Amino acid sequence: MAESTTRETVFAVIKENILGILDNVDEGAIAEGAALKELGANSLDRAEIVTGSMEDLGLAFPMRELAGVGNIGELVALLHAKANG
Repeated sequence: MAESTTRETVFAVIKENILGILDNVDEGAIAEGAALKELGANSLDRAEIVTGSMEDLGLAFPMRELAGVGNIGELVALLHAKANG
């Protein structure tokens, strides 16, 4: 990714991965306050969304660092920090 990745870019990448993996998700339901599980993502879907987003952003770090992430906004914040840290 670019030298400075914006929160908006990170959200867009995550949203693209959600839409690519979850067949029946309403695009309007993808918001920072929503949890992936609420959108119908099972544990495998969630892992694919996260790893796909990490790959798209050029990030690599242990998945255990995601343990406290509860919703899309928290995922955006973590990936944004990693991309710019």
